[in-house]
Amino acid sequence: MYTKSVAQLIEGLRGREFSSAELTRGYLDRIAALDSQYNSFISVDENAAMAAATAADERLASGDAAALTGIPIAHKDIFCTDGMRTSCGSRMLDNFVPPYDATVIQRFKTAGAVMLGKTNMDEFAMGSSNESSFYGPAYNPWDTKLVPGGSSGGSAAAVAGLLAPAATGTDTGGSIRQPAAFCGITGLKPTYGRVSRLGMVAFASSLDQAGPMAHSAEDCALLLNAMAGHDPLDSTSSNTATEDYCATLNNSLEGLRIGLPAEYFGEGLDSTTGECISGALRELEAQGATLVNVSLPHSALTIPTYYIIAPAEASTNLSRFDGVRYGYRCDDPVDLHDLYTRTRGQGFGDEVKRRILVGTYALSAGYYDAYYKKAQQVRRLIKQDFMDCFEQVDIIAGPTTPGPAFAVGAKTNDPVSMYLEDVYTLAVNLAGLPGMSVPAGFVDNKPVGLQLIGRHFDESRLLNVAHRFQQATDWHLRTPDAIARGVA
Repeated sequence: MYTKSVAQLIEGLRGREFSSAELTRGYLDRIAALDSQYNSFISVDENAAMAAATAADERLASGDAAALTGIPIAHKDIFCTDGMRTSCGSRMLDNFVPPYDATVIQRFKTAGAVMLGKTNMDEFAMGSSNESSFYGPAYNPWDTKLVPGGSSGGSAAAVAGLLAPAATGTDTGGSIRQPAAFCGITGLKPTYGRVSRLGMVAFASSLDQAGPMAHSAEDCALLLNAMAGHDPLDSTSSNTATEDYCATLNNSLEGLRIGLPAEYFGEGLDSTTGECISGALRELEAQGATLVNVSLPHSALTIPTYYIIAPAEASTNLSRFDGVRYGYRCDDPVDLHDLYTRTRGQGFGDEVKRRILVGTYALSAGYYDAYYKKAQQVRRLIKQDFMDCFEQVDIIAGPTTPGPAFAVGAKTNDPVSMYLEDVYTLAVNLAGLPGMSVPAGFVDNKPVGLQLIGRHFDESRLLNVAHRFQQATDWHLRTPDAIARGVA
């Protein structure tokens, strides 16, 4: 049952092959038995999950089921959940229990999904390895000596480890796509504004976007159907009409033009990873797609641009955590200054402090024009590169990451090396485009992801290409050996 896709589980629930209570109990038991290896969950509420599953079974029996009724889902611990801790992987919010649901959570409830729990993540979504969490690192189910990627590493590990059939994640610079690639699952970052940010704790407000993580493109389409849509309570939410993202999954790829940026296939790309990507592209070509060489000339500027804009926005967003209103508060402050400094010094981890300092410096008087304003100007050039490419091609493809997952602890003392892990994903967020990672092979038994990038609000085309690729390959169906043998 645990290797079934969301689509297959929906069919099984509707066909009375099993109940939501049985399904949910099975996943909860797996979490209890196995998550000590992966540390993929921060919070699990078994009673609430089983109550929701029982209610789902009643709706299924009455014929009043919604699209995802009875399907267990894990949620990244960045989404506010009414009555359940929302920590953002930080000591600062270790005791925070929101009085409301994020729009994403509410929409999954409306669709009938059952919440299994909240998944581990890099603190305040700042990281590429899930090692900055206050609750300890999450581990990759393919090899627990490896990182699962970040910041949505807990969600990726939970899905790859078959502890949940699907999960939500957020992507500010690659935080859905990179862990999806490292853990051998499918992850979609929608167009900025496609999914509501209300109740999703902000890291960088102009970059953050929520999206689905699952084994297949079809499952991601099912989840996106539930997540997407205008939210009048979110000023950054787009009112562009949504569509049924499952409707075009099987469309032919004949005549599809796929752009291959020269900058994504040069120095810095692991050669064996590149071979996997080339093999995936040949499969798409065999289905009728045409490969077109293109260029994104400002690609070299994406890392410095991102690491000015994102920390600047983070320093502003995280200023609200001061020990006064909610969250962590230091013991026995002697005055207001002591309260602020010790609360923030003790409540935030090293990576968050690093980004707050960088962002505050970039926004300070005398440096704003030289750094933040200049970065925003370069951001416009990066976006224009994509717009120019989309005049020639329908989608852009390349590697999701420079190589497969690296060892736990290998880059924690080298922030620059860690930041380079997102070299192929950052520009998508800067331009507000949709992007996804699709399993495309293995290097030394470590998964590799193919990245697909589309025009604004063209998620359907990305899902179509990914689905057709997955119809012809089985990379997305493979599970870690220990799990496949029933050992884990």
